[in-house]
Amino acid sequence: MKISADQLVDECKTLYVAGQETTNTLLSWMILLLSIHQEWQEEARREVLRVFGPDKTPDSDGITRLKLVIILLFAGFMRVVDKETRLGKFDLPVGVQLHIPIMAIHHDPDIWGEDVHLFKPDRFSEGVAKATNNNPSAFMPFGMGPHTCAGFNFATNEAKITIAMILQRFTFSLSPGYVHSPFPVLAVRPEKGVQVIINAL
Repeated sequence: MKISADQLVDECKTLYVAGQETTNTLLSWMILLLSIHQEWQEEARREVLRVFGPDKTPDSDGITRLKLVIILLFAGFMRVVDKETRLGKFDLPVGVQLHIPIMAIHHDPDIWGEDVHLFKPDRFSEGVAKATNNNPSAFMPFGMGPHTCAGFNFATNEAKITIAMILQRFTFSLSPGYVHSPFPVLAVRPEKGVQVIINAL
């Protein structure tokens, strides 16, 4: 498939802007959830300290051994129709924008079970297929198929290194001043930030 110069420029912009935006957002929500669920924060810290100890800078060999941290890491996105397409009973002309509601899919009890709204990172311990009632395509935090985010591996490695370094050095809990305000931009981000109380280990 050939792409035009404009498409190439758009892809480069997406990698640059979306890469920083999505990784920052991912880390913000992860810090929020670990601030609320202290038991998971402690388990993740134990894993990081077992792999790296308190002083070693996380490296590529070690981050591959962070099984719980990767489970903890995992909004919606847009696609533009570039050629006339039939989707079910609908004919979609060129230029139509489609919104894929990942948040809705990721909160569907038919896929995830009745406990879909609970923070249960261990639901992924036996893989995505088991967690999604044998519907692994329902889990798409980085898109899927030919439109999977090109920065997926970079973003997850960056996030694992960052969270490992934080867990090595600090404990954190949610500030009483935190205001929950999810806001969809490129990704669903905390509009007013995530205020936490940080203590050095």
